[in-house]
Amino acid sequence: MRILITNDDGINAPGLEILHAIATEIAGSEGEVWTVAPAFEQSGVAHCISYTHPTMIVKLAERRFAAEGSPADCVLAGLHDVLVDARPDLVLSGVNRGNNAGENAMYSGTLGGAMEAALQGLPAIALSQFMGPRTAALDNPFDCAARHGTRVVRTLLDKAIWDQGPYRLFYNVNFPPVSGDDCAGLAVTRQGFRRRAVHAVEPHVSPSGRRFLWVRGGPQDERTGPGTDVEANMDGFISVQPCRADLTAHDALPALERALAGA
Repeated sequence: MRILITNDDGINAPGLEILHAIATEIAGSEGEVWTVAPAFEQSGVAHCISYTHPTMIVKLAERRFAAEGSPADCVLAGLHDVLVDARPDLVLSGVNRGNNAGENAMYSGTLGGAMEAALQGLPAIALSQFMGPRTAALDNPFDCAARHGTRVVRTLLDKAIWDQGPYRLFYNVNFPPVSGDDCAGLAVTRQGFRRRAVHAVEPHVSPSGRRFLWVRGGPQDERTGPGTDVEANMDGFISVQPCRADLTAHDALPALERALAGA
């Protein structure tokens, strides 16, 4: 198996090392793992692509490249430049430092990379490690992802739904903020919503007198209800959320058609 990996924390992020180890196990002794990751951190860029300016790409080592762009840019670079004659079988994005559950999924560059792979017709999985007080006390805060990541990816490859539609499924996996030993298992979830975790801006004045705005989020431990990703993570479960890039609110279509009939 040939696997392309990327992330949004940057080419030197520790989570990317964890992902490379996971991908190496999945690929097997006869497989290949290729890395195309952002040269600098790209957290919060979602599915952004560098449409109006070029992306510089540099080979750092065998099968290892850094691109001056977003995770989606890196996937495009991997598919249409680095691996243009050897299309990968799977794209993995992560392991993100911090959760991409709930509303965080909408901002996530980690998910953006997986989404671009799905739009390009490839199976893709985004992986993120929820952080909290219990992971902060660990020697390796990515312990849960490191211990269970390979099993989760293999399980999804073997048993999950991998359709071939125009907006094909991809998967958002979040590891809970606990050690690998304390992981409670796997849970299929929908996306939750933390009402107190909405993003805002905080103004600061620099020593030179210039005014800057820093984006800040809210508390990450707010419960979001049964069946949701955040709730599962807070209870120690690895959440698996099926996703599509289709933004249509399908549940609202019939009511909207009735409301606008004859308009």
